Amino acid sequence: MARPDRITGLRGSLTTGKSLSELTWLRVGGPADWIYQPADADDLAHFLGALDADVPVFPMGVGSNLIVRDGGLRAVVIRLGRGFNTIEISGNRVTAGAATLDAHVARRAAEAGLDLTFLRTIPGSIGGAVRMNAGCYGSYVADVLVSATAVTRAGQIVTLQRDELHFAYRQSHLPEGWVLTGAIFAAPGGYPAALAALMEAQLAKRDASQPTRERSAGSTFRNPAGFSSTGRADDVHDLKAWKVIEDAGLRGARLGGAQMSEMHANFMINTGRATAADLENLGEMVRKKVYDSTGITLEWEIMRVGETAPERG
Repeated sequence: MARPDRITGLRGSLTTGKSLSELTWLRVGGPADWIYQPADADDLAHFLGALDADVPVFPMGVGSNLIVRDGGLRAVVIRLGRGFNTIEISGNRVTAGAATLDAHVARRAAEAGLDLTFLRTIPGSIGGAVRMNAGCYGSYVADVLVSATAVTRAGQIVTLQRDELHFAYRQSHLPEGWVLTGAIFAAPGGYPAALAALMEAQLAKRDASQPTRERSAGSTFRNPAGFSSTGRADDVHDLKAWKVIEDAGLRGARLGGAQMSEMHANFMINTGRATAADLENLGEMVRKKVYDSTGITLEWEIMRVGETAPERG
């Protein structure tokens, strides 16, 4: 077992001390001890197998659903790149690398007459979508996933069947330090033109209701109802996160450079000068006020990792 910089035979890229604010959509966060971008699954398996077992590992996608605290991350961040950015289609099966953007998978599938359109408006990559059982408009990754591949913390390449991931609303079960590398989906059929039109309509609806041009990380909190918006006209909003936040008078609430969006109350944005502490503290303030006014405890959907920055004396 070895420190990251003492592992030989690596084909990927190893860096140290890089600020993670450059890699997250919210543009906040301190440095990681190490970042490793493996060349492919075999390279990742070699790296993890040789890495000292006491060194924490944090898999990171495109940083779309993440707050890294200002003190940074005492871990090796695994960031998948080009070697994990592939899409293959055979029959009704879509095989995608974990670094492939959800939107790209949706578009390629639609061109082949396969319906994974719900992925089109979900920010992030396939690894995160599987990890979080991403979904919208009544469809979830769990509905279409056949299997996923991963590299264990010990450096073994494994295949996980759908049921082994124990999917629930906005979550799955994956052991600590395991890194998802790809997934296979069984997609329903459809007409390419109709699927393309559906995705355009979904994009227009999203852009009209969400602050897509702001520095955001998507939905801040999970819906207390335990499911995503269906997109149907008869959708019920009483237990949607945005509704309880708005009812508590917190649409547009600010703390430092962080703000709950005026456009969508469940979207937290960096107005340009927020720290990670601003964002997290605003979220906790919203949680407290919603609980005080409704008795509902909002659960974070955005993942928060790392250490707080030391106080200045």
